[in-house]
Amino acid sequence: MGGGGVGVITGTTDTERIEAPITAKAYMCCAFAAFGGIFFGYDTGWMGGVLAMKYFIRQYTGKEYPVAGDDDAKAAFHLPASDQSLTTSILSCGTFFGAIIAGDVADFIGRRTTIIMGCGIFIIGCILETASTGLGLMVPGRLICGFGVGFISAIVILYMSEIAPRKVRGAVVSGYQFCITIGILLANCVVYATQNRDDSGSYRIPIAVQFLWAIILAAGLAVLPESPRYFVKKGKLEKAAKALANIRGQPVDSDYIQDELAEIIANHEYELQIIPQTTYIGSWANCFRGSVFKGVSNSRRTTVGILMQMMQQLTGINFIFYFGTVFFTSLGTISNPFFISLITTLVNVCSTPLSFWTVERFGRRKILIIGGTGMVICQYIVGIIGVTAGKESKHNHAAVSAMIAFICFNISFFAATWGPCAWVVIGEIFPLPIRSRGVGLSTASNWFWNCIISVITPYLVGTDKNDANLGAKVFFLWGSLAIISTLFAYFLVPETKGLSLEQVDKMMEEVNARNSPSWKPHSTFAAEMGLTEKGLSISAQTEDIRAAVAAHEAIQAKHE
Repeated sequence: MGGGGVGVITGTTDTERIEAPITAKAYMCCAFAAFGGIFFGYDTGWMGGVLAMKYFIRQYTGKEYPVAGDDDAKAAFHLPASDQSLTTSILSCGTFFGAIIAGDVADFIGRRTTIIMGCGIFIIGCILETASTGLGLMVPGRLICGFGVGFISAIVILYMSEIAPRKVRGAVVSGYQFCITIGILLANCVVYATQNRDDSGSYRIPIAVQFLWAIILAAGLAVLPESPRYFVKKGKLEKAAKALANIRGQPVDSDYIQDELAEIIANHEYELQIIPQTTYIGSWANCFRGSVFKGVSNSRRTTVGILMQMMQQLTGINFIFYFGTVFFTSLGTISNPFFISLITTLVNVCSTPLSFWTVERFGRRKILIIGGTGMVICQYIVGIIGVTAGKESKHNHAAVSAMIAFICFNISFFAATWGPCAWVVIGEIFPLPIRSRGVGLSTASNWFWNCIISVITPYLVGTDKNDANLGAKVFFLWGSLAIISTLFAYFLVPETKGLSLEQVDKMMEEVNARNSPSWKPHSTFAAEMGLTEKGLSISAQTEDIRAAVAAHEAIQAKHE
């Protein structure tokens, strides 16, 4: 049992007492942090609709509205694929670099402050986007917005994973994905409301709404506590204890706070013995230390995190949300493609809360495999219908309706599995010394592949002379990539359900991904590092902690 007087930290040997009981306050902190997903979702959602707005097309291309009956003019009235590609993908370019840089910033000034800084950067970009009347201002605005979203998307996951209770961590981090879906829905609602305006308000209103999300998130984070694991990493144990007590709703001298803090400290010291702190370049190199074929290595964990986010994007889900309106228009039999896009977004929102239960009931691995299999089936069905009965030339409304139905089923599978789980997993698999950079690299991977898809998709489904014009056949591509994603989940993704971040660290040292569901905690880091035998002063410096650990190891060596 942990114990000791005020100002002294002692650990526990009981694997069930390494975390304080769950309180409403912990839920509220995580729920508010998850609001950062609104940025991601809203920015994903508004661009697809704006690209299809008549006023926006006229403003950005100089083309006049086509007259009724002029089919050639109507077919030519759209943004060139190159402009669609640039305006969509440049955001992802900014987020890629923002996510990578955010890891370093979060280790230097803290998780909470980094998110607030991201909000400030986002507001600057949003001003440029709102003021734009052409690509000259829209593109740099999108780039700067992306930089801010990169900060937010990477560090919100890091912050939530570090403060969330282990038994519900998957559920509360899934709340981030839920906020993404709400952001997409809100964007589609605003776009739907302004689409027929014949003035700049048609696209400026959807863009300007984003100011609200930045202000709310920054104001809320200003009053939330910092991550205690950040303070442990910086050697500020007193601040770590206060932050942990604040989050868990316990007094600082509570046995629960001492036990949990001792476990975090012991795990950090253990990892520092394996991952030496060197130069700035050396610390980045630590992310790729060891063999990728060994589950215990940092290289393996970083590779899994990067591939996890890559596979999420390669399911093709953002094809629907970025270019869904354009794609539904190309089917030829849909009178209101904006409304269909709104329906697909609503399916996304309604399906995501299912993950709050399944991610903790069945675990990460199982629902990733089930969700991937479901997406493969749905996407192949859409592709098959699209090249047979659903061809535009056949004018088969029933076939097109079936395609839309299976697209919705595909979205539902994604929203309940791969959507939230990819974020849950990357927040759990990294040890504290490299966690911020590992999460940053993984998030950057998401945005990198998001960018690639944004660049190539307009050419894949475009109807201009040099475009591939795949139409519904593009779903064969997404379905094939979903097969790879499912195999990846089976062979490489570990089961982390119900474990503390420190226990995940131990589990990945001892078993491979396929055997991870049966692994059970059998010891604590506090016991292994000697923090259960002798109290550690809450005002101890890094050197004091290491001296205590070294003394314990010397005693252990004598007894061997």
